[in-house]
Amino acid sequence: MSSQIKILTGSSITINRVAQVLDENGIPTFIKDNVEAGRLAGFGTAPNSVDLFINEADLEKSREIIKEMLE
Repeated sequence: MSSQIKILTGSSITINRVAQVLDENGIPTFIKDNVEAGRLAGFGTAPNSVDLFINEADLEKSREIIKEMLE
């Protein structure tokens, strides 16, 4: 069983786009949206508080894809 690791933190738009590209390349993702969770609970959070998690086994492949996207 592979553990989940956080690979990126940013805005909802950026994280959702990166997650889409990773999913298209066969890398499953998990998004933790702290902004939305805080809003629902009645708390404020920083606007760039969305985390993207992947399986640890996909780390190297994910880094290459993200590096290409952000260049």
